[in-house]
Amino acid sequence: MYHDDQPLERNEDNQHQESTTHQMNQKDRNSTGIGKILTAGILGGLIATVLTIFLLSSNVLTSASNEEPTDSQNEEISDQIFNDDTSISTNINELSKAIVGVVNIQTQNIFDQGSDAGTGSGIIYKKDGNEAYVVTNQHVIEGAKAVEVALNQEKRVEAEILGKDPLTDLAVLKIDGEHVDTVAKLGSSEESKVGDTVVAIGNPLGLEFSNSVTKGIISGKNRSLSVDTNGDRQPDWVTDVIQTDAAINPGNSGGALVNSNGEVIGINSMKIAQNQVEGMGFAIPIEQAQNIISEIEEHGEVQRPLVGISVVKINEVPQPYAQNIQIPEGVEEGIVIAQVESDSPADNAGLKQYDVITKINDQEIKSLLDLKLYLYNEVELNDEVELTYYRDGEEHTTTLTLDQAI
Repeated sequence: MYHDDQPLERNEDNQHQESTTHQMNQKDRNSTGIGKILTAGILGGLIATVLTIFLLSSNVLTSASNEEPTDSQNEEISDQIFNDDTSISTNINELSKAIVGVVNIQTQNIFDQGSDAGTGSGIIYKKDGNEAYVVTNQHVIEGAKAVEVALNQEKRVEAEILGKDPLTDLAVLKIDGEHVDTVAKLGSSEESKVGDTVVAIGNPLGLEFSNSVTKGIISGKNRSLSVDTNGDRQPDWVTDVIQTDAAINPGNSGGALVNSNGEVIGINSMKIAQNQVEGMGFAIPIEQAQNIISEIEEHGEVQRPLVGISVVKINEVPQPYAQNIQIPEGVEEGIVIAQVESDSPADNAGLKQYDVITKINDQEIKSLLDLKLYLYNEVELNDEVELTYYRDGEEHTTTLTLDQAI
């Protein structure tokens, strides 16, 4: 799916409208060298088309059915297409009122009170009394001095950042609900099927093209993508997403992926932007987003278990320090503790620098990412877990309580 063996980076949203000539992913590297293949493909397609027209006109090639569709059949097909499109259009028109622009305002210098640094999209998912709530991507508001929500071309209101979560790339904003009349209807991505029609709604290239709609299908479900959240070109997280071929452009981040009933089933977040890739966008499933939204609303952040260690993979330990690591022959994978935080669960469980962790409960651990995925997906705060580790060449186990959070 993503064949560069590199983690996927977040979408790069509009920066002063300059991103029109850039692809969506931050620091993405466009591949080259496929021009000849594309040219050959286009020429081949033209030749095939001309040949087909010739064969059909010469009665050498016929359609699969020799019967011509009747007028009533044509009318039935036309009516079905028209009715489907009308239904989708009606649903989308209503939902689009709940899709907003999210403006990232940053200070450029000490004399500047703040100016628009970029724009993305957001979804009004709830209204409670005089307040309305918007979900967007975390990277849309990253580094913001202030955030504004554009309800339409003329109306922009100040937004309060309730919280954000870099791992899942989600953030929740709160705005004055005085001018909010429509709230998005949330659906279910789990009930959707590959091949279902979907549309993406957002603000590609800025507010000038607000509420743009692109149509496609669900190309895949439960895709697991390695994501680089800090720009070091190393995977920090693995996220499960919906794949779609609906066009997603810079500024669409935080917008809605919508089914034919006008229900939000995903939050547009990423795409693969390379010359040889066409139509591979990704959205965070709405069920996953709802869990994060609830955590942020309640705590202002997503609370996750903390072990209290910094680690590196065995084969990445610098040579001067490798002599301090003793493991039996045949043990080739695991993570080496570089530092233990004072009074952390790891410290209280007796773990020390240079210990080599190989398992948590019965799950093998080969990298910090493995450890994170297990901690964040399989256990909760205050749970007890058993760690298997090596010290001075001998295997040990210890039990620690995940009584802290990050």
